Amino acid sequence: MTAKKNLLKELLSKQMLIIFLLGFSSGLPLALTGGTLKTWLSREHVDISTIGYFSWVGIAYSLKFLWSPLLDRFTLFKVGRRRSWMLTMQVALIGSLAYMGTLEPTLNLPVMATMAVLISFFSATQDIAIDAYRRELLTNEELGLGSSLNIYGYRIAMLIAGGAGIGLVGSSIWPISWGQLYFLMAGCMFVGLITTLLAPEPKLDSPPPKTLLQAIVDPFAEFLKRPGAWYILAFVLLFKLGDALAIALLNPFYVEIGFSNADIGLIAKTFGLISSLVGFFLGGVVIYYLGIYRSLWTFGILQAISTASFAVLTYTGAQLVPFALVVIFEDVSTGMATSAFVAFMAALSNKKYTATQYAILSSIATLGRTFFSGFTGDMVKYLGWANFYYVCALIAIPGLLMLLGMRKYHTDDMLKSA
Repeated sequence: MTAKKNLLKELLSKQMLIIFLLGFSSGLPLALTGGTLKTWLSREHVDISTIGYFSWVGIAYSLKFLWSPLLDRFTLFKVGRRRSWMLTMQVALIGSLAYMGTLEPTLNLPVMATMAVLISFFSATQDIAIDAYRRELLTNEELGLGSSLNIYGYRIAMLIAGGAGIGLVGSSIWPISWGQLYFLMAGCMFVGLITTLLAPEPKLDSPPPKTLLQAIVDPFAEFLKRPGAWYILAFVLLFKLGDALAIALLNPFYVEIGFSNADIGLIAKTFGLISSLVGFFLGGVVIYYLGIYRSLWTFGILQAISTASFAVLTYTGAQLVPFALVVIFEDVSTGMATSAFVAFMAALSNKKYTATQYAILSSIATLGRTFFSGFTGDMVKYLGWANFYYVCALIAIPGLLMLLGMRKYHTDDMLKSA
């Protein structure tokens, strides 16, 4: 009974609310350079290979470790090291998203790609600061729940920027244009801005690096000296690779199957959000009681099966019931797996070098979404949609098998107890 009371107390704490709202600030720009942008391009009949290449606009998420030492070393102004970077990036995102709303794919495709790259850069830099802030604010025991609540906010933002937003474009309820959607989303970024202004700066366990060279060299050296460092990095790359490839072209896939914007907004985003929230909650609770290691095994297997389930829609066509069932299964499974995976990466980060070490791990983890997913359009052309999803499910197997050797390299008490 005590554990349940502690769990409830942590869920309702002020710091968990802050983590939740900062997760919202992280998720909003990602959707607007990902699924929402690809849906816009698909509606304008841009070639599927070109849409696939647009996955590369998010390469900043996989390269952010290159400039993450700057966030460990420097404080931009007096509100604190983490909060000053978050505020700066949030202001930049508001301006760039608003400008994106003035562009048209048929007239400004290269400019749109350039702006999407900039938005991804600002968003990735914001993520470095938010990830470091979360790690420094929470204890090891709070990381599982904190990661789940962070992703709760993240996915609600993606619902607003993806599901609700896509559903409103051209709807009969409150019709808006694609450009107006981006103006509206720029306004929603004020949630993160206000949260950052009101949030406390986390207390430091140790002083920040004294020089930029120290900020660059020490985090890499400390991590690579750990037993199994390269094994851990390979696991981080592979664990969600199949899932990342599968979701890269989901919205164009839904369009090609024959679903309307309203269908995508209602089923893929609204139902998807609810099922994701269930998954994140279940993931956080299971991690709280069972630990990260067992959770990664269970959730990873479910995630791989749910990836293959998208192939079902190629046989059923644009029917809402199979669509809803597949989306619910996939989002619950992925939500649980993501909670465990984010907690795993956070637990591996040394608090002295939080921004850089977490950025290294999350950069590698996002390679599937940013670099490798750029080839998904060509994969679909060669394999067809059904075989594409089967292959993505098979790609998940190496990451799962690497869990067999992961126990040897646990470096955190939270992992050891699992």
